[in-house]
Amino acid sequence: MAGSYDDRDGWIWMNGKLVPWRDAKVHILTHAMHYASSVFEGERCYNGKIFKGHEHSLRLRNSAELLDFEIPWSAEQIDAAKDAMLKANGWTDAYVRAVAWRGSGEDMGVSAKRNPVCMAVAGWEWGAYYGDAKMQGARIDIAKWKRPSPETIPVAAKAAGLYMICTMSKHAAEAKGLSDALFMDWRGYVAECTGANIFFVKDGEVHTPLADCFLNGITRQTVIQMLKEKGITVHERRIEPAELEGFQQCWLTGTAAEVTPVSQIADFRFEVGALARDIAQDYEKLVRS
Repeated sequence: MAGSYDDRDGWIWMNGKLVPWRDAKVHILTHAMHYASSVFEGERCYNGKIFKGHEHSLRLRNSAELLDFEIPWSAEQIDAAKDAMLKANGWTDAYVRAVAWRGSGEDMGVSAKRNPVCMAVAGWEWGAYYGDAKMQGARIDIAKWKRPSPETIPVAAKAAGLYMICTMSKHAAEAKGLSDALFMDWRGYVAECTGANIFFVKDGEVHTPLADCFLNGITRQTVIQMLKEKGITVHERRIEPAELEGFQQCWLTGTAAEVTPVSQIADFRFEVGALARDIAQDYEKLVRS
C-alpha cells in the first residue's frame, strides 16, 4: 500500500462499523483537533496475530481515563474491532493504529463534557521503522526539547498532545540526515527518543532510564523481561547525559521500532554488538511465535 494516507483502498473500523477508507472522516470542529483530546495505540500484527493486542486495548482505555474521558467500547470490543479491520483488509502482517477522541458536539471550548467520544481502528502494511538502521544502527540527534514533569501533564497516557515535540525533534534530526532524536527530561536526565524507549550496555549489564516521566512502553517491558530471563542484569535508573560516553552498545524499543540498534547519538558512538543483535533476533522470534 502506498500513497497519501487519506486516499487509499481498504477499510477502517469507525464507531462500531467498517467504512470505506476514504469515507473515514471527522468534522472540522472535532474537539480533538483543537484541544488534543485524543489518545492512540500503535500495534503490530505478525502472522495474523497482534502482539500483546489486549494489553494495548487496556492501555488505550487507561490513556483516555487519564485524559478525563471514557471510551464506550470495552477492551474486548476493541480487540474485536482490530481483528475485523485486519480481516476486512486481508492482512496478516500489518501495523495497527487504534485512536479515540472527543468528537464534535454541543461544546466547542476547553470543556467538552457533552461531546461524544469516538474511536477508529486503521492499519497499513509497514516495514522497518528506521529502514536499514535495523542492521547498521540508527544515528540519533539530541533534541532541544525536554520531556515534561509528571506534575504538568499525564505522562502515563499515550496522548496525541505529548507527541508535538516529538514531531518537531524528529524533523530537526531528519534535516541533519539522522533517524531520530533523544530527549532529556525536565531534570536533565536521559529519557527516551521521539517514539521509542532506549537501552544501553556497559560491561555486559543493561541500563535503561527509569520510566517516571514518559510512557513505559509495552515493548520496553517485554525486552526487560527477556533480558532478565537470559540472566542479564537490568538497571532501571536515572542516567546522566555524561554517562553516554561510557556505554558500549545501545538500542531502541517500540512497537514501530521493534528492537533497533543505535550506532551514534550526537558525538557518542556505539558498537552494534552481540547483545543488541541477539535481543533483536530474540524479539523477532517472540512476536512471530
